[in-house]
Amino acid sequence: MKVKCLAVDVDGTITEDGGLIDLNAAFALRWMENLGIKVILVSGRSVWEVFSLAIYLGTTRVVVCENGGVIAFSPIDILLLADKYQSLIAYECLSKKIDNLKLKLVFPRFTEVVLERTFDINYAKKILIEEGLPIIINDSKYAYHLTHKDVNKGRGLIIALKYLKIEPESCIAIGDSETDIPMFKVCGYSIALGNSSDSVKVEASYSVPLGYGKGLVSAINHIAENFLSI
Repeated sequence: MKVKCLAVDVDGTITEDGGLIDLNAAFALRWMENLGIKVILVSGRSVWEVFSLAIYLGTTRVVVCENGGVIAFSPIDILLLADKYQSLIAYECLSKKIDNLKLKLVFPRFTEVVLERTFDINYAKKILIEEGLPIIINDSKYAYHLTHKDVNKGRGLIIALKYLKIEPESCIAIGDSETDIPMFKVCGYSIALGNSSDSVKVEASYSVPLGYGKGLVSAINHIAENFLSI
């Protein structure tokens, strides 16, 4: 496998436990870029956060945000794969049936509603199915996300890769949550970090024992040794 690109989750992947960017992880991503390997940030966060982070990290300035609902090719060239209307309807529905439902204080979103992790997500999934809404609820471990059923990180990543003229088979995905599984499935190889659940690890090609930013560094070392002969 000739590696041309890395698709990398943000929270829990290039951060420390607590949310700060792990500086060694940031160095590892810059190292990959300096070797000519594109690094695409693929996150549940807003386009404003992720694109700014790509600028300051020195990674590729094409990013996938809102768990695949938004792809940014520049600060003003932004593609939306869904609108927020159905997610708002789902939020109103859940708020009538779940007492401790709380909106998470986040940057504005184009395609999803973001909730605090204060309730039983499986109960919420059951309600959405019973109501026949075209919305799914995902756990990024940062928050719960009400997203259109056709939106996921895999679909958003494919569009970003097409723009960069890179085949998915030449891309390695790295992540830690269930929202990363769709991009695991579209890439030629995938790595789950040590802070991932077993249900995420089983979907990856490989998993490293360390978690968070240290796990990302370990994943980069694995790639360097096994795919780049470094």
